[in-house]
Amino acid sequence: MDAIALLVGLGNPGPTYAKTRHNIGACFVEALAHRHNIQFANETKFKGLVGRGRIGGEDVRLLLPTTYMNDSGQAVAALAKFYKFAPEQILVAFDEMAFEPGQVRLKTGGGDNGHNGIRSMVSSLGNNKGFHRLRIGVGHPGHPSKVTAYLTSHTMPESERRLVDDATHFSDALLHDLFSGDHQKAMNVMHAEGEQ
Repeated sequence: MDAIALLVGLGNPGPTYAKTRHNIGACFVEALAHRHNIQFANETKFKGLVGRGRIGGEDVRLLLPTTYMNDSGQAVAALAKFYKFAPEQILVAFDEMAFEPGQVRLKTGGGDNGHNGIRSMVSSLGNNKGFHRLRIGVGHPGHPSKVTAYLTSHTMPESERRLVDDATHFSDALLHDLFSGDHQKAMNVMHAEGEQ
């Protein structure tokens, strides 16, 4: 079981997108950084904001790509290559339309499920899909034609934001399982809590 060495929060850069559903992965990482007193610095060679600290007892680097979502894999690949992180040591947090707000799921590997940020990561990591995914539910607008605006143009309602914040405020024990590499245990706890 590989410990997590790199946590990535996907989103689009700039204040226009900051409170949209598509940025929920970046919001999760920012909240976790705040909780653990981790500061970010703009690292242009990694095309992102990078922080470092201890989460769940592990030494973890945090990355918020400053590229747009469709190119976020460039930032991940640059940092992973520099520090020699294997895909199995990477956890990426992102918005998942298949789940409602308040639902969070952990998954290892698999396809991109139509998510451009995940597609970019897979491509940039040499088509290796073995990284871990923290899928944060944001719901679906009901029709494919509404998806882009739903994700990138509309501010996430405060009621939905609270559901997401509550669901992603993991206990210290869960963070330990998640970052130390006991992903099955973390998954069981996370999914059980999501069913309540």
